[in-house]
Amino acid sequence: MWKGRFSSETADEVLRFSQSLDLDWRLAKCDIVGSIAHARMLGRVGLLDGQESLELERGLRQVALEVESGDFKPRIELEDVHMNVESRLTEILGPLGAKLHMGRSRNDQVATTLRLYLKETLLRIGGQLAEMEEALLALSARDETTLVPGYTHLQQAQPISMGHYWLAHFQAFSRDARRLLFALESLNECPLGSGALAGSTLPLDRSFTAEVLGFPKPTENSLDTVGQRDYLLDIHGFCATLGIHISRMAEDLILYSSQEFGWIRLPDAYCTGSSMMPQKKNPDVLELVRGRTGQFVGHLVDLLVNLKGLPSTYDRDLQEDKRGLWESLDLVEAVFSVLIPLLRRVEVVPERAKAGFENGLLLATDVAEYLVLKGVPFRQAHEQVGRAVAWCIRKERSLSGLSAAEWRELLPEAGEDLPSLLDANVSVARRQTYGGTGFAQVAAQRGRAEEALAGFRRALSAMPSTSIKL
Repeated sequence: MWKGRFSSETADEVLRFSQSLDLDWRLAKCDIVGSIAHARMLGRVGLLDGQESLELERGLRQVALEVESGDFKPRIELEDVHMNVESRLTEILGPLGAKLHMGRSRNDQVATTLRLYLKETLLRIGGQLAEMEEALLALSARDETTLVPGYTHLQQAQPISMGHYWLAHFQAFSRDARRLLFALESLNECPLGSGALAGSTLPLDRSFTAEVLGFPKPTENSLDTVGQRDYLLDIHGFCATLGIHISRMAEDLILYSSQEFGWIRLPDAYCTGSSMMPQKKNPDVLELVRGRTGQFVGHLVDLLVNLKGLPSTYDRDLQEDKRGLWESLDLVEAVFSVLIPLLRRVEVVPERAKAGFENGLLLATDVAEYLVLKGVPFRQAHEQVGRAVAWCIRKERSLSGLSAAEWRELLPEAGEDLPSLLDANVSVARRQTYGGTGFAQVAAQRGRAEEALAGFRRALSAMPSTSIKL
């Protein structure tokens, strides 16, 4: 492609080192879609006559069929997907195929192709994320009145509705949904027509190309267009944060399904056994999810480091922007493929969860707040209840099993109504602050979550796509 300038052929070892077919061949379909749009635009502005534009589109569609069938075998000496497609097109159409590249560079071509591919991929991932959110909503409805211990510092803190717990994870993934929409928005401009870096002297119609490809508008600055990869950082940021949320949920389920906790039961089909110990049921899927999601953070850092030292516009380093990207996107879909069905089959064991309430210590805060309502300053109430807790531990008594008389000995302000309040169900039901774990609040929160999920799905379906179908 550049032999007019050079006096010798590119060394074979350089070809092997610099080729990108292992990275960009998956872009072939989107590259052809971008080329069809470019051919239509060239015909529209008169750089090709109408018949030439139609012939180019026909030839490109033939190449697409050959790619899909596997008959098209790319050649490493042509370096990348773009030159392989153009070379095959020229074989089919002769000199007409060589006209296609007028007014564009591989710099703006790959930026366009990549955005088309990423839009398609992110929309699919968005659908999977919505499925996981839906699974969490179903679990919340199922487990709304099931009580489990809530933890801080991995120590039992207060009783909560398990439905409230599932919604906590929904909220994290709902924020990820907004990050995904932001990533989609950040790539939703068309680079084609920016050329190598400075645009073109040819009368290109960039707005037409953008419209055909489903982009609201062309990119604003040709220098910035070919060199920036901010939209990839946004995607990596989405993947990294999603991975953190997934990993934390996996860690919870691993802990709560252990013998020491025991109030989560994982589906057998998503666990494995031991080659030596017959009794073992290992949460391998969740452990692998927890382990692999760390790669998202690594790929984000990899791209950040790559971009940090680059001068403006395009540099060949940017060819490497796809290596970690593909791994992250593939991993997101792989994680969803096992995590969603696992969640749908998770069970809660209420009896084991309630065993954690036997000493009643999770209700100590309720006693302190009871005293506050009696006019006792909170710090004083905290100290008084702390002494009562210490007495119960020494005497091996349950905080929720004390009589009204015993409470009066410990707390002079205690009334006859205090023992009836020290029940886990009563405690949870009384927590009616907005967003709290009270049963009515959980139901209301789930209603808002359902609206948020519906809005996310509407936003995904409203995202414009190319009108060119292969």
